[in-house]
Amino acid sequence: MKKILIAYRLKPEGLKELEGKYDVTLPVDKSYFTKEEVMGLIPDYEVFVPNFGFYTDKEMMDRAVKLELISNYGVGFNNIDVDYATKKGIVVTNTPDSTREPTAEFTFALLMAAGRRIGYYDRKLRTPEGVSWGMYAESSLPVYGKILGIIGMGRIGQSLARRAEASGMEIIYHNRHRLDETIEQRYKARYMSQEALLTAADYISLNAPYTSQTHHMIGERQFNMMKPTAVFINTARGSMVDEKALAKALKENRIWAAGLDVFENEPHILPELLELDNVVLAPHAATKTIEDRIKMSVEMTRNIVGFYEGTCSVSRVN
Repeated sequence: MKKILIAYRLKPEGLKELEGKYDVTLPVDKSYFTKEEVMGLIPDYEVFVPNFGFYTDKEMMDRAVKLELISNYGVGFNNIDVDYATKKGIVVTNTPDSTREPTAEFTFALLMAAGRRIGYYDRKLRTPEGVSWGMYAESSLPVYGKILGIIGMGRIGQSLARRAEASGMEIIYHNRHRLDETIEQRYKARYMSQEALLTAADYISLNAPYTSQTHHMIGERQFNMMKPTAVFINTARGSMVDEKALAKALKENRIWAAGLDVFENEPHILPELLELDNVVLAPHAATKTIEDRIKMSVEMTRNIVGFYEGTCSVSRVN
């Protein structure tokens, strides 16, 4: 019986396919195992399940002498040294299907909240000074009829485009590779260079995967290219954005607003961002519904079952 070590306490509803077939260890009386605890346990396990906040590095893989599979609980896999896993003959998988719709949904919610100033209004109405009820004072930006620029038109980007197009937005996008014409027609989307997109878009959503090449791909130069009324949304990875440059652009009103679900040094948030009224902040919560987290567990377990039993598809990273 293969042994599986899960770093976080997950609900049993999502792990049913492992029952009776695998020996599963996960935290019972706390939320997660520390790295030190995992290092002590990992030599006896063939499968390890981290999530986006648990870095699986060379040291850990060297310690994991029996490890055959890292079944990541999440779509992003920058928390895993994939190159080293490949050298060690360890397969890495992720969960792209279960994370697609909730992430796109949350991205569009951030877009609406930042553009229409929902968070700002809510905060101000709760203070003694309140907010202006005047005809034009402290107004927000429209969404209908505006241009959404999507950087990274993969699964999540396309699901976001579907929502935006249904809400009357015009879609432009940038990708490493241009999409097939039939996909472009489905969303009435136009391909552009990244520079052209940054200049043209009213709303900009970052949905590309994180790699060493995309680290700080959005910084001061890119913010200076955006419209002063631009709204920037990031639900991809925090390290893809120079946070200090973003905070400066927001503070100096070089862009109008931002909506962020991810940060460079989670769970730490740059103090400058916390002081600004024109940014909506969320704690990496795009998939944080009970239903969606259980769906992620199901997809994660099916990667394990598929790897060992061949009865379902496996979402391999390497």
